[in-house]
Parts: sequence; C-alpha cells; structure tokens
Amino acid sequence: MELRTVNVIRYITPLREGGSLPALAEADDGFKYVVKFRGAGHGTKMLVSELIGSVMAQELGFRVPEIVFINLDEAFGRSEGDEEIQDLLKGSQGLNMGLHYLSGALTFDPVVTRIDDRTASQIVWMDALLTNVDRTARNANMLMWHKELWLIDHGASLYFHHTWVGWEKYALSPFIQVKDHVLLPYASLLDEVDAEFKKILTPDKIKEIVGLLPDDWLHWGGSEDSPQDIRQVYINFLNERIKHSEIFINEAKHARKTLI
Repeated sequence: MELRTVNVIRYITPLREGGSLPALAEADDGFKYVVKFRGAGHGTKMLVSELIGSVMAQELGFRVPEIVFINLDEAFGRSEGDEEIQDLLKGSQGLNMGLHYLSGALTFDPVVTRIDDRTASQIVWMDALLTNVDRTARNANMLMWHKELWLIDHGASLYFHHTWVGWEKYALSPFIQVKDHVLLPYASLLDEVDAEFKKILTPDKIKEIVGLLPDDWLHWGGSEDSPQDIRQVYINFLNERIKHSEIFINEAKHARKTLI
C-alpha cells in the first residue's frame, strides 16, 4: 500500500463549508485536490484521522477519492490577500493531505437517495469503530458522483487522540453519538457486517494502514512519544475496538430501536 506525493502549484479557492478551511488546489500532476491543511485547528491529528479513516474505507470496499500526500512550498500563498488563509498556508508548509476533487459531485441527501440496508450497516459499523461524529443528517460527508456513493471527510474520527491519555478506556467505550448517524435507521445488518469486516481488518491490515502515517505528522507538543510509539497506540486502539466490537454494535442497535 503506497500513496503518491504531489506538490501544490495553485491555490484555487477555500471551501468554507469545512470548519478547518480545506481548499481546492491544483497540483503538479495536473489534477485538482481538496487539500486538508496541517495548519488548521487540530493540526496534524486531523490529518491522522483523515488518512486512517479514508484508507480504511477504501480497504473495506467503499468509494473514496484518491488520497495523496501533498506538499506546500515555503513560498506558496504569499500573494494571498485573505489574512486568515495566508496564516493557514504559512502554518501548513510541508506535508499535507489531499483528496482527488470530484467535479460535479452532489452532496448526499437521504431524502433523495435511499441507501440499501447492507451498505448503511457497513458505513455505520465503520463510523462506530472510528468514532466518527461527522456523518449526520446535517452534515453527511457523503457525495453522489456519477450515481455512485462516495465517502469523504474523516477528520472528526478517532477523537480519543485529543485527550490521548487513557486510550484504553476509549477503545472499550460505546459510541453514543451513533444515535445521530444519518444512516442508522437503515443499519439492520450490523451483525452480518461485523463478521465480514473483522475478516478484512486483521491486525496485519491495521498495522499496514497506520503504517502509512508519516513521521512528520507524529510530533506533538507535550508528548515525548516517538512516531513509532504513537503509531502503536493507534494500532492498539483499533485492534482492541475491533476485538470488542459488540460494545459499539450493541449501542448502535439500541439507538436504532429508539428511531424505528
């Protein structure tokens, strides 16, 4: 498993619907990308969530725009007139993350598009594993492109890392926010999906996914842990959560009963 690295050559426009001010930019490979910046609110922890969530979604068979590492040159953005954006770009020099821009894609609307129960169960299972709080009716973070469903924006996942200490407790906690998941009403096949996805997300596969995190993103203020120490916590967290998946599955089933 390997991700390409590209370089930003043109900042096109901010995408202000995202709280972390992602932007549309053109890279030196001729393609446009939605860029997630290391200089945004939660820094590289947001990039960690984004990368792990996006790659895991791909491994589980979901459609996700191509993920790339994207370099931001020191001189980039000096001519930007907006001070907030200029500060963001200045604080994001180095390695960031990009997702291939799906031109013409439409925001998923659960009223317009009915997702089958199997797909809904798969997405709910993954989001409960990742503790992704950002797949709600208000902000589904799914797109329809060429009549197919695509998943985007996993930066609000793995929120345990904002505390970091006591990750073991978070690994074995139910995901209470699943009650707000936009697809929960249709997630009737969670047990079936659980058996299927556990066969895919083996400890070796989790190690492979987390191993994609660059050292450059794993130097956090106040932490003396090495990048490899930090990777190991993510590996342990995900493996424990998968091993005890009945905790988050039962929470999802309970929340679903109150809806239907």
